[in-house]
Amino acid sequence: MKKILYSTGIIVMLIMSSSCKKWLDLQPRDGITRQGFWKTKEDIQAAVAGCYASLLAPPPSINDKALTEYIFIYGEIRADMIDAGPSGTIEEKDIFDNNIVQSNTLTSWAAFYRTINFCNTVLDFAPAVKGTDPTLTDAQLNAYISEALALRSMMYFYLVRNFRDVPLKLTSSSKDTDLQELTKTPAADILNQIVADLKKAEAGAVNTYGNTVSDKGRITKFTVNALLADVYLWMDNFTGCITECNKIMDSQKFAVQGAGSGWYNNVFYNGSSTETIFEFSNKNSVNNVFYNLLVQSKKRFIASGILTSDIFTPDDVDPDRIYDIRASAFYSGDNSIVKYGTENPSYVNWQAYRLSDIWMLKAEALAYTGAGADAINLIKDLRLKRNAVKMTEQSPDENDKDAICDYILAERSREFAFEGKRWYDLLRIAKHENYRRINVLLDMVARTVSPAVQQSAITKFRDVNSHYLPINENELFADSKLVQNPFYTK
Repeated sequence: MKKILYSTGIIVMLIMSSSCKKWLDLQPRDGITRQGFWKTKEDIQAAVAGCYASLLAPPPSINDKALTEYIFIYGEIRADMIDAGPSGTIEEKDIFDNNIVQSNTLTSWAAFYRTINFCNTVLDFAPAVKGTDPTLTDAQLNAYISEALALRSMMYFYLVRNFRDVPLKLTSSSKDTDLQELTKTPAADILNQIVADLKKAEAGAVNTYGNTVSDKGRITKFTVNALLADVYLWMDNFTGCITECNKIMDSQKFAVQGAGSGWYNNVFYNGSSTETIFEFSNKNSVNNVFYNLLVQSKKRFIASGILTSDIFTPDDVDPDRIYDIRASAFYSGDNSIVKYGTENPSYVNWQAYRLSDIWMLKAEALAYTGAGADAINLIKDLRLKRNAVKMTEQSPDENDKDAICDYILAERSREFAFEGKRWYDLLRIAKHENYRRINVLLDMVARTVSPAVQQSAITKFRDVNSHYLPINENELFADSKLVQNPFYTK
């Protein structure tokens, strides 16, 4: 069934793709969408499947990277846990050295807006199917709408964290007359839109689709809660974050797996584990992109040397017998990143949210709201599950919110290594209270960039506008209303 849905989704994306080069022009010629589609609930199902398929690969007619590749690069390359590999590109090395310019093709946001536009198409056209298919119930329609709203919200959340102010488009480009130039919308307004959309999505989302694979690979009510918790923490809405985390934890539908020998296979290799809340499910459909990026001899990225020295510090008594189960499961002795499989092709799923993420999001919110003891207990629970070693244990005072957050940051580096979260974790901690802790970023830069450009990189990072990527020059050319992000106009 999953193969059928995926194939249908690809067909939908082919129908939806066009050759016009204007930005956000991702839909077909006039009339195709309305006249040839959107007649039955199966059409809606296929279109929603196309939204999910767009997370794994671009349409065949589009020459671009997979969305998961952008998510990995955006979440890791500006942080401290990966380095350039033997086949790292010049553009990638420029970003490692904080030499980012608007011509760098990695700053393209097209993959995110493609998925946004697929979601907008569902939101625009699905409701009318009620008039042509009497078997479509309100509950089914609301569930499909919820999936599209949540996926669109996720894409905008990535855009805000990487570019800050971006164009906000809430309707589809389904025909030529829909094309328009857009100005940037302030990040705060987009975040508010995300919150409103996720609250609407929660109301219509299902708790279960009746089988485990769908419950992990499609948006459920708990996916919405997880994303909303993440957004609230980014917005410093700590009470809201805790509330959403509690909804997931109180449901008792998820469990962090223990340090047994099958932990990695259950959570990552096989997927759809008890820990997983939402994963990009590519099993038996599209192989993931990570073999060429991370595993083959001419890999583009490797694990940073600080993983062994600072993050997965070996036990000082008996490292062969006492070890954190995550270390060898995530990277190998030659610093190859093996988290997404070593075979080619590999079908290891991309984990968007797991229960351990919810624990750490809640712990951070608790630290900021004066519940430091509860936050520390959550960290201890996760470390116990992962067999974390004494060498990485910390003992923060329960009233020292900064020390607790540093402990969470360290534990998140171990738990979510190479999952595209590290840069956002560092930036979120640094920007809190008007960048009171900007040294979190400055210290990271000092220990990671090349000595020849270290001082220059630190100077750049003191300007908070540098923490966001430039708008790619192709987007500026296509949309005259766009204004470059301020750091890149100097």
